[in-house]
Formats: sequence, structure tokens, C-alpha cells
Amino acid sequence: MNMEWTDIAAERSVLGGIAPFLAGVVVVAMLIGALWLGARVRAREPRRPRPDEQPRIPEGGPVHEERLLREPDEIPRSDRRLTPYEVHGNQGTRPSPDKKRPRWGKNSSGGFGSGGLGAH
Repeated sequence: MNMEWTDIAAERSVLGGIAPFLAGVVVVAMLIGALWLGARVRAREPRRPRPDEQPRIPEGGPVHEERLLREPDEIPRSDRRLTPYEVHGNQGTRPSPDKKRPRWGKNSSGGFGSGGLGAH
């Protein structure tokens, strides 16, 4: 009778060791499959550009930032509802003819709630 219990215990320990091993084999197989699939996808992609095919700086040098001042584009007053084609499609602003940028005063903090002294 004692012999039967040891056989059952031995079978359970063998099964307890096989399950994690099989799970490991499955994980390794999935990783190998992912690498294989990634290699296939990369092989279908266009090749990377060579150093001589990389973008170059234009002949006139680097492109500089262009500052454009914009001012509100007022919507005309009307007693009736305006249709979309009567309102300009440029996000409610237009280029400003004045090219001078507004500057903050000496005692102005430049932003609401920024902790500056503010204008006195």
C-alpha cells in the first residue's frame, strides 16, 4: 500500500516538471517565429538610402524661419445666418500689413499669472 502512494507522488512530480518545460518550449518557439516573421517583413521593405542619397542643405544655405504676423479677420455683422462661403476659410486670421512685432512693456510680465510685477 505504501508503494502505491510513492508511485502516484512520482507521477505528479514528473507531470509538475514537464508542464513548465513545455511552456518554455512554446515561448521559445513563439520568439523564434516572431524573429522569422520580422525578418520577412523587413525583407519586403524598401532598402535604406545610402549616405550619398541622404538629403543635403540647399545651395543657398539652410532655410530660415519666416515670421508672419497675423491679425483677426473679423466676421461681418449680419441679421441673418452666414453661410460657410461668406466666412473666410483661413482660420479666422489674415496676414497683418504691420510687420513690427508687439513687445511687452518694461513692467509687464508678459503672461497672465506668471508672477511678474505687471503694468503699473
